[in-house]
Amino acid sequence: MERSLSMEIVRVTEAAALASARWMGRGVKDEADDAATTAMRSVFDTIPMQGTVVIGEGEMDEAPMLYIGEKLGTGDGPGVDVAVDPLEGTDIVAQGSWNALSVIAIADKGSLLHAPDMYMEKIAVGPEAVGKIDINAPVIDNLRAVAEAKHKDIEDVVATVLDRPRHAKLIQEIRNSGARIKLIPAGDVAAAMNTAFDDTGVDILLGSGGAPEGVLAAAALKCLGGEIQGKLLPSNNEEIMRCHEMGITDLDKVFYMDDFCSGDDAIFAATGVTDGELLKGVQFKGSNATTSTIVMRAKSGTVRFIEGKHSLQKKPNLVMQP
Repeated sequence: MERSLSMEIVRVTEAAALASARWMGRGVKDEADDAATTAMRSVFDTIPMQGTVVIGEGEMDEAPMLYIGEKLGTGDGPGVDVAVDPLEGTDIVAQGSWNALSVIAIADKGSLLHAPDMYMEKIAVGPEAVGKIDINAPVIDNLRAVAEAKHKDIEDVVATVLDRPRHAKLIQEIRNSGARIKLIPAGDVAAAMNTAFDDTGVDILLGSGGAPEGVLAAAALKCLGGEIQGKLLPSNNEEIMRCHEMGITDLDKVFYMDDFCSGDDAIFAATGVTDGELLKGVQFKGSNATTSTIVMRAKSGTVRFIEGKHSLQKKPNLVMQP
């Protein structure tokens, strides 16, 4: 892939974040998501690449834009797989809560898993605990392994878990181990990424969330030297059939990093929409706005934090008033 694509996709996530942030705390998630999607799609038209959406807003008949299979870019440049979530955390924005992001991952064509839209059990850690976890192992064993890898007592380990009724047993197991828990309302891409940064105070992600988000998290962790494992959780015959169509007959199959994101290269960018442990959300002041973005590339190992200042007068099409 072209190195310059790193900065090009930053423009895309910034645009989506700026467009959706105006809806923060207004209680309307669909409007925020539509704003992010429209802005992201418009900027993609200017990117010199031959992109194909493999993780997006849904199938062609479900989404008007950024649908799976849609072609993105100018048609020049490298052929790449594109995984997007214009607004990762629509409920978060509607409620004005933490860790909403605009997210993009790109990789060489054929490199990203075409994950079906269903739940996936996940476990994710940062670089220090790579090779120490096993999604099939008891929770206590994984927590002990992370504690040992990070030279901590298990009581000092923090596990991030989506706050859902389905996680009641998992939450109790973590508490019984003595480890601490950070329950989050949504946004497990941010939660997975946070495991790779000591300053976030997060050591491990556990529990189930969307499979497409697992691909985005994997791209981020590949750039950061972390690890993710996943198992699809089909809930009905239709979802089982989708697994079979992917060639997955063993529903206990464990997906590892190279299953999510093969090859030696991936580029990931995320811009904060609302404040989080790692990124600040969009801040508006008069005719200007500021954004906070992380962009990274697996091949070079480069991680950049970019603070952007934007003139809203020159971007009126991206920042419409609700």
